[in-house]
Amino acid sequence: MRQIKISRSITDRQGESLERYLGEVARIPMIDPDEETMLADEIRKGGKKGERAKDRLVSANLRFVVSVAKQYQHKGLSLTDLIDEGNIGLVKAAEKFDETRGFKFISYAVWWIRQSILQAIAEQGRMVRLPLNQVGALSKINSEIDKFEQKNHRQPSTEELSDITNIDADKIETTMNADMRHMSIDAPFSDDDSNSLEDILPSQDKTLSNEVEKESMDVDFKDVFNHVLKPREVTILCKSFGMGCQEEGAEEIGAQMGLTRERVRQIKEKSIDKIRRSGYKHVLAKYLG
Repeated sequence: MRQIKISRSITDRQGESLERYLGEVARIPMIDPDEETMLADEIRKGGKKGERAKDRLVSANLRFVVSVAKQYQHKGLSLTDLIDEGNIGLVKAAEKFDETRGFKFISYAVWWIRQSILQAIAEQGRMVRLPLNQVGALSKINSEIDKFEQKNHRQPSTEELSDITNIDADKIETTMNADMRHMSIDAPFSDDDSNSLEDILPSQDKTLSNEVEKESMDVDFKDVFNHVLKPREVTILCKSFGMGCQEEGAEEIGAQMGLTRERVRQIKEKSIDKIRRSGYKHVLAKYLG
């Protein structure tokens, strides 16, 4: 595979060079859905035109790699290395993306970016060595996760993995928790975790300081909302948490939508529960501290 030049331009750079790269990435024009579809089609056709299309699709999404990479600092790799690894995942996503499935590219790519980073941390950073009796189970689990993700554009739940592999759900969780490639993806949403989805939804006094991270977060949340919720539910959550608009209370939202304050509260809680139970919850897990 030909290496995307910009994805390697940050290798072994520190300080001012890294800051310069981050500035360059932030200035790269983003692409609209129509161009994204066109580029994905060209990539699939291959040839020189396909390579140019891949360069364009990857370059336009490099800012999101930075956002994801920052979530994994202080785990054994420098930010420069994390971005490098994330860019490798981004290139893989560009090569495998199927625009006909109805997903935005970045919603699909974020899994590949994160997996590439986590695998690098496991292999080059603070590697956790698995007991021999878990190695075989892990290999089978990883294989089935890859197959499921390719087919469904999301990760399987523990219950789904258990059904597919015939491995007990508790053993799957124990094995995956021991494998650092899967850290921080599902754990924050487990039954015994104190963090809730509502805890990580953005509000006026809880915004990300970095504009690139904020942009990435908005894309992730809105994509999940639109895939899981009905239009009215999306509107209520966006207004409740200030997603692309001024944050408003239940009474204000109700007055605008012809609903009682209590009904707005019920729809909001139901919507949050729907997201928690959906296959897309892992997309939001990276914003947990």
